[in-house]
Amino acid sequence: MKQKFVPLSKRSKKEKKEYHAMQRRDWGNLNPATKKTPNLKAYNRKKSRQRWCEHEQPSLDFLILSGAT
Repeated sequence: MKQKFVPLSKRSKKEKKEYHAMQRRDWGNLNPATKKTPNLKAYNRKKSRQRWCEHEQPSLDFLILSGAT
């Protein structure tokens, strides 16, 4: 016997809940957490730390110039 189609808007609250639970049950091979792109406008602490560490070492030119006087 063929079941009759009932639109989602006319179903009971319990049936709607079951329907929506089935819709979001499985992502398959897709992982949504890995697809997020970083916000380029946001402040990135790691990026600023890398720049600071590169300039941390003193320049040899400065030492030579200061010792020549």
